[in-house]
Amino acid sequence: MAKLWSKVWKKLLGATVVIAVLMVYFALTKEEDSFEAKYVGATLNTEVEGLGRSNTYTKYLERHTGTKKATSTIDIDIFNYSYAEGVEMLSDFEGVEKVLKTEENSILEYRITVKEAGMYQAYLEYFPLKSRGTDIERCIYLNGEIPFLGAETITFSRIWGDMEGGVKKDNQGNDIRPSQVEKPRWESSYFKDFMGYYTEPYYFYLEAGENTIRLEGVNEPMAIRSFCFQNSESSRDYQTFLSKYDLTQFQNTDNTYLDVIQGEDALYRSSPSLYAIFDRSSSKTDPSSTAKIRLNMIGGGAWKVVGQWIEWEVEAPEDGLYRISVKARQNYNRGFVSNRILYLDNEIPFEGVSVIPFRYSNEWTLYTLQDENGEDYLFPLTKGIHKIRFEVTLGELGDILTRMEESIFRLNEIYRKILVLTGPEPDKYRDYRIDKVYPEVITAMDLESKILYKIVDDLTNYSGERGAQAGSALTLAKQLENFVKKPEKIPLALTNYKENISSLGNSMITLSEGSLDVDYIILSAKDATLPTVNESFAEKALHEAKSFGSSFVEDYNNLGNVYDKDTAIEVWMLSGRDQSTILKTMIDDTFTPNTGIAVNVKLIAAEALMPAVVAGTGPDVALSVNQGDPVNYALRNAVVDISKLDGYKELAAQYSESSLIPFHYQDGVFGIPETLNFNVMFYRKDILEELGVEIPNTWDDLIKILPTIQKKNMNVGIPSIERKINNVLYPDLSNFFAQLYQRNGTLYNEDGSKTLLDGQLAVEAFETYTRFFTHHKTPIVYDFVNRFRTGEMPIGFVDYNNFNTLVVFAPEIRGLWDFTLLPGTKVEDGTINRSTSGWGVASMVLKTEKQDASWEFFKWWCSAETQARFGRELESVMGASARYATANRTAFEQLSWSAANAVVLRQQWDSVVGTPEVPGGYYTSRHIINAVRKVINNSEDTRETLLDYTRTINNEITKKRKEFGLEK
Repeated sequence: MAKLWSKVWKKLLGATVVIAVLMVYFALTKEEDSFEAKYVGATLNTEVEGLGRSNTYTKYLERHTGTKKATSTIDIDIFNYSYAEGVEMLSDFEGVEKVLKTEENSILEYRITVKEAGMYQAYLEYFPLKSRGTDIERCIYLNGEIPFLGAETITFSRIWGDMEGGVKKDNQGNDIRPSQVEKPRWESSYFKDFMGYYTEPYYFYLEAGENTIRLEGVNEPMAIRSFCFQNSESSRDYQTFLSKYDLTQFQNTDNTYLDVIQGEDALYRSSPSLYAIFDRSSSKTDPSSTAKIRLNMIGGGAWKVVGQWIEWEVEAPEDGLYRISVKARQNYNRGFVSNRILYLDNEIPFEGVSVIPFRYSNEWTLYTLQDENGEDYLFPLTKGIHKIRFEVTLGELGDILTRMEESIFRLNEIYRKILVLTGPEPDKYRDYRIDKVYPEVITAMDLESKILYKIVDDLTNYSGERGAQAGSALTLAKQLENFVKKPEKIPLALTNYKENISSLGNSMITLSEGSLDVDYIILSAKDATLPTVNESFAEKALHEAKSFGSSFVEDYNNLGNVYDKDTAIEVWMLSGRDQSTILKTMIDDTFTPNTGIAVNVKLIAAEALMPAVVAGTGPDVALSVNQGDPVNYALRNAVVDISKLDGYKELAAQYSESSLIPFHYQDGVFGIPETLNFNVMFYRKDILEELGVEIPNTWDDLIKILPTIQKKNMNVGIPSIERKINNVLYPDLSNFFAQLYQRNGTLYNEDGSKTLLDGQLAVEAFETYTRFFTHHKTPIVYDFVNRFRTGEMPIGFVDYNNFNTLVVFAPEIRGLWDFTLLPGTKVEDGTINRSTSGWGVASMVLKTEKQDASWEFFKWWCSAETQARFGRELESVMGASARYATANRTAFEQLSWSAANAVVLRQQWDSVVGTPEVPGGYYTSRHIINAVRKVINNSEDTRETLLDYTRTINNEITKKRKEFGLEK
């Protein structure tokens, strides 16, 4: 019995110890409700010498603290300019007697007399002129200077809407989304922050007396009918708004009036990506279907960028007071709200609707616009048509993100400063004494820790919970706090510190996105009974049962109209579903109606194509295949020589000759490029200026400035044998080819029977190329976007499509970077050869019984008009980061590149040299990579290594040529 009690007491004691340990653990790890004690009493806007930037809008406002907002309006006579370039007066333009047409690169300057010094907002009425379809941009100068960061990118949206004809149906009964087309009209806009961190329009300080105002064109043309400086009335309260009206004249005779305006029936929008979309997840989506695609809502994940708006027209049956309700769903960002501004007939009626919150929920919710006490807002509307516009805004979050953006900028500066001392891989046995060498860094870390703790609290208070985004800021705040206490820990945690900064940057991007679904809008009198939008349990269960049943009878892999395979040509696309859906829509609304040729489109994996062709079950046309595939299929007599077909010359004229070289084989051409990618030089303007170095014009120039860059423990991104994209490594020989082509070297002899890598030009190119990694110690593998973002890599030579990635994913360095032409090699006549290689995907026509119909489709697909439309549609669906790298030169001119960027791309495009495809050519890239590795890793002699591998490559080429009957 005693033993039994002893065992019981031991177990009880053990359990008590475990519970005690757990209680201590949870006590220590319990999340604090507030970090106010960390920053209370601290001056968070203190400047640390040498860190931060002074040209932000926040600093501009601080310099003008105490300056009153002007009460007067300064109307500018737009025709009385003091200087102009690229400007033309137009008469009787779009209902206006006289307007100014301003070109993309225009300059418009005015001298104005200001009676009342103060802070003014700039207001412009404009008409978007037809061009490439991107947003209009202008830069404003006040008295010869750009007043603050952001004033160089004042954005004016274009107006888009559904193509005439509305929604159509395919032969499967699914709705087909109408294409988006421009619907230009007169618009008005205040000058605002295009990132939306500052929710109010910009304020500009105008001193009393004469001021010079200068508007410079940055992107796209527009017409102007008025320009003034004034202050908006959006800050007035609801009662002040109502006091403008004689409410006795707005008495409804029918207080039960209710009208539903479907979200998908929106007439206008600021972006082509804001088209009608479908939802099958709820029985309460109007109209609802579990089996077919019904375009039954608008907005979605694409309606998330600040400044994007959607506009509907509503009709008031009589003069009266009306409520506005929105059936919406925000199930994109848990713990946060998506905010919208209401514009009623082109103006924000009062402050209460300048930030309308839509909170997270998986269910549809009916939001009636109300004040803070839950009282419905009543809007006086006259009988007739009125415009209701909802625009994305950040609301209170804007201020938080402004502080977060500036903090990220300073944290990156701190990182680069430490990097100068420690290098990217600090010695763990060395005491760098950072607190003694850089005492200002420790001061800055202490300040930034407090700023981040304040941001964590503000985000938590804003959302009501501590989400993942606040967690990123908290992790960094704690790390900085620890660094201040123990500076010796900084070098060992430097890599982790950099990753935490990147994580905070990603959180900022997520926070700035405010997606929202809209099912419908209701205009109603105050006593009207509003519909119930909540889905009952029975309705949910029935809906899910129907969806399950539909999955057995509906083929969701079919795209658009599906035709009998014996009469239709079959097109296989090897890219993504969005691309395939866009293509099929274009076929069904344009190609098939115009030609009578039926087309079925299938989305397949790349590895499925070859087995299907060998088995005789392949397609008639294959799209988005690897660049080397057309010649490889031609060797096996599986694809059509399109150069012998009618219309080839006209089609080929739209492409550069060099881009067609990879598809030449013997006397034929077996494919057309869809995309053409090539490298340009990205550079950080701020860091190069800080280092006092010029943008390199030649490779020798680059070598001269490399020591200055590397002395600061930064480096240059030169393509090695591998490039890292989304943590995946891909082979990359672009820089070796650039060195070869800039010396007028070639990879193969004229008939492709052997490689010329053993020639003197190739050896020189190879030595120069490898010397960057062996002698100059540039990195071999790196993540360009993240290193460029932190400033660790102020120069990099990468695919020009990285521009779109950086614009979207690195907002904190906006205005601090650009891209330009690749460095080149000087030739005897003094000019610079900037030749480089290009790559991409292609299309080909396979040998089948439907060759004539396939060729008609192929010509249509590769034409400039189709490629341009495909590019625009792709960008509208997937966003700016998916901008299409079309190989069609004519189509490129119609895509959304700014004027300055387009000039650089055209010039670099002219220097792209096509790399031929030959039998056994796969050995070439494989063994160049092996040769590079030997030289870099084993310090082998460059000449001998390249010559050895050249023999191996030529042996394989000879073997393959014999296999395909090209040599005896």
